[in-house]
Amino acid sequence: MFNFQNLHDSFAEIYMIRFANYNILKKSLEASNILGEAFNRLKKFIVSYQFSDEIEEISFFKEIKPKLCYRLIYYRKLYNIEMNRPAGMDKQKEYLSEELNEINKYNAKRLDFIRYYRSGSTQLDSLYFLRGKMDSEQYLETFYYELDPNFSTNYDFKVAKILSNDMLLAYLMQEIEQLDNNGLASVHFDFPATKLTWQGSKTELMEQLYSWDSARTFGDVPLTQLSDYIQNVFNIRLDKNLSRAFSDMKIRNVPTPFLDKLKEALLRRMGRRK
Repeated sequence: MFNFQNLHDSFAEIYMIRFANYNILKKSLEASNILGEAFNRLKKFIVSYQFSDEIEEISFFKEIKPKLCYRLIYYRKLYNIEMNRPAGMDKQKEYLSEELNEINKYNAKRLDFIRYYRSGSTQLDSLYFLRGKMDSEQYLETFYYELDPNFSTNYDFKVAKILSNDMLLAYLMQEIEQLDNNGLASVHFDFPATKLTWQGSKTELMEQLYSWDSARTFGDVPLTQLSDYIQNVFNIRLDKNLSRAFSDMKIRNVPTPFLDKLKEALLRRMGRRK
């Protein structure tokens, strides 16, 4: 079986690059090179690997491959955006706004699939994430070396593109906001260099995750991106079906036991509870 530890090591390198003391062009180029090598290693393994069943194959092309691919798409696109960024504040705002519009146009044309993916639906997974059912549209928008039908399905690239667009939208909006603030530094949302391990249950973290998302604690960041970030920060894997987890939370007799426990612990520390 493929050594996924090597994949995690590549991600760890990307986190370190994110906080390195050099410019965004060098960061995005180095990250692209690392991810490109990891991508090729994974492809070499999969084209000769026999999946145990359709469930394993769907899981790979719906979850595992896009997690690597979207980062590669993101950093390559980021490099191209910054390489072609014009001089002058007004021109830059116009340029970045055009990039935003292109992403929104892409998403608008694929709203049905985006809703399907974000809702955690599975009924069409065999059509979307099994090989041998290739749609010509896949060829038109994917990487040139992604044309191998043994390493591609109809929609694994689209999942990666959706996730990379989430990150690019956040980046572009932050850059535009920075220009609106006359070039004052802004903080970019990305993955951390150092992980902490969550000591509570997965259910408790899911409750906390939804509370952050509901309150927009991290700003206008998509739930899927926030979930991915938090899982990497706290070294834990949560339920892939976020909507199902939320539905389970809603029907509990006590809807927010973990948040209630946190509140009580803080009040006791303040001396407001015995």
